[in-house]
Amino acid sequence: MSSKSDRPVMHSAAWRISLWATLAFACGTLLVFVFIERFVAHDIQRRSDAWLSGEVETLGDVAERTPNDALYDRVVSEVAELASKEVPNRQPSESPANDTVFFLQTGRDGTLKLWVGDGDGRANLKAIQATRVVSGRPTDIRVPGFAIPFRVATDSMNDGTRIYLGLSERDEQRVLLKLRGSFFFMWLSLVLLGFFIVFYTTRRTLSHVREITEAASRIGHSDLNARVPTSKRHDEMGHLALTLNRMLDRIEISMHQLHTITDSLAHDLRSPLTAIRGKLETSLSVVRDAEYTDSIVSAIDELDRLTDFLNKSLDVAEAKADALRLTPTEIDLDELLRAMTDLYEPSMSERGLHVNLLSEGSLTILADAGLIHRMIANLFDNELKHLTSGCTVTVNLRAVGSSASLILRDDGKGFDQEIQSQLLERRVKGKNSSGHGLGLAFVDAVVRAHGGTVEASNAARGGAQISILLPIAREGMMRGHGQVSATSA
Repeated sequence: MSSKSDRPVMHSAAWRISLWATLAFACGTLLVFVFIERFVAHDIQRRSDAWLSGEVETLGDVAERTPNDALYDRVVSEVAELASKEVPNRQPSESPANDTVFFLQTGRDGTLKLWVGDGDGRANLKAIQATRVVSGRPTDIRVPGFAIPFRVATDSMNDGTRIYLGLSERDEQRVLLKLRGSFFFMWLSLVLLGFFIVFYTTRRTLSHVREITEAASRIGHSDLNARVPTSKRHDEMGHLALTLNRMLDRIEISMHQLHTITDSLAHDLRSPLTAIRGKLETSLSVVRDAEYTDSIVSAIDELDRLTDFLNKSLDVAEAKADALRLTPTEIDLDELLRAMTDLYEPSMSERGLHVNLLSEGSLTILADAGLIHRMIANLFDNELKHLTSGCTVTVNLRAVGSSASLILRDDGKGFDQEIQSQLLERRVKGKNSSGHGLGLAFVDAVVRAHGGTVEASNAARGGAQISILLPIAREGMMRGHGQVSATSA
């Protein structure tokens, strides 16, 4: 049986598709942003290096042209101060001191000759001497007391002295930090927006698949006239719906042909059997000889067995082909089992058998009443045929989740070991069985046609055990002929 199942949103494939697509998009955009950030950082550093190289050459030229007198230090210092005001990307500093740029000149012996900047310059000179700074290639140095490194350019003078111009990378890092913050906010916004766009479009697309799936699950073998919904869009979903409908057309034609064949076969076989049985019954009312009477009664019994074999064979064949015709109605299994137990109890008592019914109460299923009745009768008939006097048959009915559990257990000899793996197959029977091997196959066919399951085995304490699970009827489940699907388990 089939009913509409509302799956939670988190179980939808739209989440998985959206997450993977968003992950790919996030990685791609992150790589782009990292590349842009690296490009911008390189460009800022290139501009800073160009400024440093140009300014250190200018300061060197000024130092070369300024006479080495009392005004030398003042002139060069003022030029260095002016240069510090032209720093690229400079941000307002909370400190009034010039801690962004420093100018340093060393003598021939490497001692500090001229300093312009914050502090006394000895720490800066020590950091420069610890790092190899060459002309024409600005270099990073770390000065004790400063968390952020300086970019330093140098130039040599004709008199053997050397000048150094240092630029703190603080402003550069502030720009990059602000840029990274903007990039991250933009990246996160794009990723979230991309996720919602992908999820929305995927959810809409998969909703059509879900509609087709739910419609297909409602189409039973007794209601093959129904079709999955189609759309006017000429896309994959529309073609899928059309393909399924064409397949259903072919299945419906095949089912009609199968029903026609089985109906014709049943009619062609039952008619002569019924006619023969009628003639035998007529002869039985006329013949008085006991010898002939016993033969006629035996022939009538054989015809009844043949008719039962024919009916079960056709039913099993239709069930195996998923073509068993159902007329679903609400059935109270507890009530039906009590009626069947009362019906078979005299026959079982006559054979010396005992039957016990253990039921937890009313359990309603939606099934074909005739088939369920025949199935239970078949189970009791099997017990009558195969159990010896003194055995007990126990029937247990209870609810297990959303299913009705029907367990029939006896304390007889059980099934033959060599056929235990084939108990539910057609024409499989024990060595001492006088049947046709269709009893359990018929039970399995009926239960599977109603969306249930069957297990047949030997019980742990001896005897045979047959366990049947049938779906319990739920509120809102479709009722009426043709509204319940008979599916193979």
